[in-house]
Amino acid sequence: MLVHIPAVLTLEQATQARQKLDQASWVDGRVTAGYQSSRVKDNLQLPEHHPVAQELGDLILGALEANPLFTSAALPLRVFPPLFNRYQGGHAFGSHVDNAIRHVRGTRHRIRTDLSATLFFSEPGEYDGGELMIEDTYGVHSVKLPAGHMVLYPSTSLHHVTPVTRGARVAAFFWIQSLIRDDAERTMLFDLDSAIQRISQDAPEHPSAVQLTGVYHNLLRRWAEL
Repeated sequence: MLVHIPAVLTLEQATQARQKLDQASWVDGRVTAGYQSSRVKDNLQLPEHHPVAQELGDLILGALEANPLFTSAALPLRVFPPLFNRYQGGHAFGSHVDNAIRHVRGTRHRIRTDLSATLFFSEPGEYDGGELMIEDTYGVHSVKLPAGHMVLYPSTSLHHVTPVTRGARVAAFFWIQSLIRDDAERTMLFDLDSAIQRISQDAPEHPSAVQLTGVYHNLLRRWAEL
């Protein structure tokens, strides 16, 4: 399931964040890549301990907690602290699959990467190339979203970033361990939740809303891993 989550950050928040990111000191992006990824990764990354990374990471995590679409689609149990990357001057990231387990630096915590997320800080017209290409059973999807918008997709997906030939592509990226490990089960719950919300809006007194809500929570109870 690939989900576009609009306006995770407001345009003002995204603009202010971009200004801070542009003034920060970047390093080789391969510092956080696994063995296979490091062979195809060519970009810049903000060090995890950098004050700007920590400040903006907290901003993103706070925005996600208040975003009902993210909660419905991801059913998050744990969220990896956001990282930040920059592509410019021909930078690209070849085809790869994200690591299954990520260690949270400075802690003993690890998360299973069920979902991957990219939140954009550059407007699409600011740069050429830089499309996030995500493969699934329905083909290859090209993603290039406005600043403040985010895409959520299964971490099992093969994906790559095309070369940036003009301007700079600046984004946050991170992973989510979901209450629901299986993508098909998570998709069914998301579709069911979306249908319940539509019924509740269109026919708030209809008894099916209560019945379907019961089905949703019973499935969540059956499938959830805590």
